[in-house]
Amino acid sequence: MTDTLTNEVFVKTSGLTKIYTMGETTVNALIDVSLAVQPGSFTVVMGPSGSGKSTLLYLLGGLDWPTSGTIRVGEDEIEKMDENSLAEFRRNRVGFIFQSFNLVSSMPAEENVGFPLRFARVPRANRKIRSQEALEKVGLSDRTTHRPTELSGGQQQRVAIARALINDPPLILADEPTGNLDSHSGYAIMKLLAELNRAGKTIIVVTHDARMREFATDTIYLLDGRVVSEEEYQRATESLARSIEEQGEQL
Repeated sequence: MTDTLTNEVFVKTSGLTKIYTMGETTVNALIDVSLAVQPGSFTVVMGPSGSGKSTLLYLLGGLDWPTSGTIRVGEDEIEKMDENSLAEFRRNRVGFIFQSFNLVSSMPAEENVGFPLRFARVPRANRKIRSQEALEKVGLSDRTTHRPTELSGGQQQRVAIARALINDPPLILADEPTGNLDSHSGYAIMKLLAELNRAGKTIIVVTHDARMREFATDTIYLLDGRVVSEEEYQRATESLARSIEEQGEQL
């Protein structure tokens, strides 16, 4: 947990709403979400499947547009950006970490990490140096030439984290980063994210893993696309657990 929090706001949303329309079906993924994230914070977003966690993350990272509402990251107003501005924002201002790693199987770790630098036309020799430095930060300096199939799940996620760090973005967005890992590897990834936070990165993680709250400076709870209190979230999850248990007894 960082000790450098201020009263400033780095990420802010106001009235953020996202509605998906599929044929005659309308899905309210997010409804009037307003939140403020301080620079240097470690924010955990908790919620069951379908609560809008991933949608929120994609909107914050410029991977999708809101139906209504505003998103500000630093001085960038995401909802006002065109495709070119969004591409530059995603490349330089934010690093993404996904549950499924999203590594290129034919590339060694070093090339996977340096892949985003190709779009910035960074020379190959410079890409190699920066990739090796990023892999060293995540404890994989001895795995630079290994392909994803030669790495454990935890190691693959570390490669993905190194890739997210390659352009030194101020904001890291992680979507269920421990979801495909065993408990030991997952906890190691959580500690690594905490270390990056202590080094100054603002981190927002969406997760089912309650252990993440151990490292959080702030926790946001989502239910059915809305931000709710911890008490309301606890009541809802306990009710769901009882319902699942009762259904099991009836089978």
